[in-house]
Amino acid sequence: MKKLLLVIFFLVSLLSFSQESEARITIIFDAVSMVEAIAMIEAKTDYRFYFIEDWFTNTAVSGTFQEVTLQELLQEILKDTLFNYNTIEDTKVILTKYNRIYNELPNGFFEPEVITNTTKLNTIEKAEAPIFYNQNSSQVSKKIETVRIGKENKSSPRNTFVLEGTITNITNGGEAHNVAITVAGNGIGTVTNQDGSYRISLPKGMNVITASSLVFQDVKKRIILYNDGVLDFGLSEALEGLDEVVIQGNINQVLKEVSAGVTKVDVEQIKNVPLVLGERDIFKVAATMPGISSAGEGAEGYNVRGGKVDENLILLDDGVIYNPSHFFGIFSAINPFSTDEVTIYKGHVPAEYGGRLSSVFDIRTQDASVDKLAGEASIGLVTSNVLLEVPVVKEKAGLLVGIRATYSDIILRNLDNEELEKSEASFYDAILKYYHEINDKNSIRATGYFSRDDFSITSDSVFGYSNRMASLRWDHTFDEKNKGAFIVSNTQYKFDIEFDGQTNRNFELGYKVNETELKLNLVYKANSRHKINYGLSTKLYGIEPGFIRPLGDNSQVILNTIADEQALESALFISDIFKVTDRFSVEAGIRFSFFAALGASTQNVYEEDAPKNDGSLVETREYGSGEFIKTYGYPEFRIASRYLLTPELSIKAGVNTSAQYIHRLSTNTTAAPIDTWKLSDLNIKPQRAVQYSVGVFKNFKENMYELSAEGYYKRSKDILDYKVGAELLLNEELEQEVLQGEGKAYGIEFLLKKTSGKFSGWLAYTYARSFVKLDSDFAEERVNNGDFFRSNYDRPHDVSFVGNFKLTERFSLSGNFVYQTGRPVTVPTGNFIVDNVELLTFSDRNEFRIPDYYRLDLGFNVEGNHKKNKLAHSFWNISVYNVLGRNNPYSVFFVNEGGEIKAKQASIFTVPVPTISYNIKF
Repeated sequence: MKKLLLVIFFLVSLLSFSQESEARITIIFDAVSMVEAIAMIEAKTDYRFYFIEDWFTNTAVSGTFQEVTLQELLQEILKDTLFNYNTIEDTKVILTKYNRIYNELPNGFFEPEVITNTTKLNTIEKAEAPIFYNQNSSQVSKKIETVRIGKENKSSPRNTFVLEGTITNITNGGEAHNVAITVAGNGIGTVTNQDGSYRISLPKGMNVITASSLVFQDVKKRIILYNDGVLDFGLSEALEGLDEVVIQGNINQVLKEVSAGVTKVDVEQIKNVPLVLGERDIFKVAATMPGISSAGEGAEGYNVRGGKVDENLILLDDGVIYNPSHFFGIFSAINPFSTDEVTIYKGHVPAEYGGRLSSVFDIRTQDASVDKLAGEASIGLVTSNVLLEVPVVKEKAGLLVGIRATYSDIILRNLDNEELEKSEASFYDAILKYYHEINDKNSIRATGYFSRDDFSITSDSVFGYSNRMASLRWDHTFDEKNKGAFIVSNTQYKFDIEFDGQTNRNFELGYKVNETELKLNLVYKANSRHKINYGLSTKLYGIEPGFIRPLGDNSQVILNTIADEQALESALFISDIFKVTDRFSVEAGIRFSFFAALGASTQNVYEEDAPKNDGSLVETREYGSGEFIKTYGYPEFRIASRYLLTPELSIKAGVNTSAQYIHRLSTNTTAAPIDTWKLSDLNIKPQRAVQYSVGVFKNFKENMYELSAEGYYKRSKDILDYKVGAELLLNEELEQEVLQGEGKAYGIEFLLKKTSGKFSGWLAYTYARSFVKLDSDFAEERVNNGDFFRSNYDRPHDVSFVGNFKLTERFSLSGNFVYQTGRPVTVPTGNFIVDNVELLTFSDRNEFRIPDYYRLDLGFNVEGNHKKNKLAHSFWNISVYNVLGRNNPYSVFFVNEGGEIKAKQASIFTVPVPTISYNIKF
């Protein structure tokens, strides 16, 4: 027998291919299947491959190869697979799965066995011994499942490999802990941890393992171990008496995560949602989800669960973005090509986030490719967008560059207003991100972002605003249980206005807000039941409240500059995700936030029992640079829980408290780019809120459908609002123009989502109410008699439907329908004349509503052919925005025409707006 084996391997060795004589190959693979890649090699060379096609059903190959040998080519395309190769008879290539073909036996293969005694293993070692498995041996039971693990590597000197994985309970999807795993014949064994995980070292080759427990049926598996690997499997409870093992997949994340009120935007799928002028927009798609709404076309910002626009914290790679929109909210200022994931917290907000009352939009950009040059580009009627991913250090570092800009004023030309048709607008945004994996324990990510808008709505005024953000994140792994991230970020938002008219009142006006933050996030995974997140942050605000100065030599405008503001906001936070049982989990956290308004500043002091006005002014206090003017501090509790009733049904509940120390000042119903921000100080208190939420989540049809219903109730205090006729811009005594009162909001949200199949999409419905109460002992500080009244963003009914139907693999139809109750509005109810001057009387604040809003958009998507061996993939999007031509009102105003007060409405898009865009990805 020994001689026969030697003869066989000797003959194979003689027929082996000589690498030195190999021809050089130049070839490009663009996400082709392994079978197609092999066919391409065969077409370019004389080689012929022998393999089983079923092995490669889910294997794709990409890469560009210049003048490489066959050996170099195969080593590269097979390195991350389970396949080996061997060449015989010069041109025949045999592919094997898991194991490899040996041309010769190693030295000492037939020598006596050497026994090595260790404390962990009693292992028989044979240097570089091939792994043989006699499938027809009478000692092998065919009733035991055989599993092959790893890829055999000739150069590896190891004789033992690590097998690890997780064992689950098939019945309820929970972890199977305290399960004993033993190996037949050598006394090796281990026990699963609390999370069902295990790790064991085994001799290479065949091992028979047994998983046994008092509560589960025993399971045996034959493991053919070629290298390190992972094996997850499930156990059936003993009382069920099942005869076979079924591997249980993960329960959908929406059921498993503890937090309720979390929305994730699928960035890849938004390309199929028809939006205005064909522009992909993560915020517009987010607004089709329950609980998130927009004030309408031409309105910047979003309202979440009855909150104001300024109550949303928008983060881009850990840096704050104050205005994430272009051209009055019609376009997003965040490049969708560079965006990797978007997570919106509108119910339970993790303790690491703070500073806003309603929500957190956590936007993460993708890391650049470190292997090859990649990119994406689009050309539309209004904008062009290009993104490049450039490897800097092979498999270690990459640079991402994205630029988007407009080149047409087609929007303004289609507005239903003769003056606006003559207006101009331009915008652009750019993002730069560098990613570097230093080693297994350290990586850095640096992001820079800038956006700029310039527009002229009238011939004598030019408006402009910009965002600038830079962030640096260093991720470090201390050990298996401890990880951390150190983050530094800086953000600036500013706007400017130039007025150059026919009078001598020409001026230039500007405003700026700046913040710098340092943050340390740490994670400690104590065990399978406790994951602790903790850390601290500190943020320095700097606000230039504004200036106005003369423009031109003849301007009579007097220079006026409002004194700068600055403040320090810091926080300590800790939370624990505690798995109480396999079904019940809790996330409990606390964030203690501290705020200090800092000098240099001048602050007014008023009588306590009097309205704030010049008549109640007691004194004016001066504070030096860095001196504490006023401090505030609050504990913010964050508690969420989840209970799995079944593997496909869960209930969640939570309580969330928060504080907000910076306020957006706007007397308009909708937010505008020239709104200013104000820090809390001696006279303006921080806003605070507490939200209670509960939800039911159900998946069915093997997670094809997701159904959820969430209810919430929120109470707020010291909510900022304004007196009638308030003047906010360039006002040194803002506290005399603002009011602070109570707020309450409640609602219920429904979402039905289909995630797979020819038809996919979602239907969302929200019933939501939002109220404000401004009460005082003084009439001038009381609104609507001190009763609760509808807030500017109270819209009871909100329905959204988004759907995509694949006609074929290349052609699909998409649709988007939105319906919303009209916004509240205050209207004139009468008029009277005093001294020949006509004056108006008005209704209670927000007593009436503008007409309801609804819109239908349709799109047709055409993808290029799906050949994988092509340089780039492309698709066309043809869509029509506002198919029904609905004249949705943006705002309502009142004018005096011929002695009569008449209501007028302003609209943005009054006709269907068709568009076409071309997208390419390489």
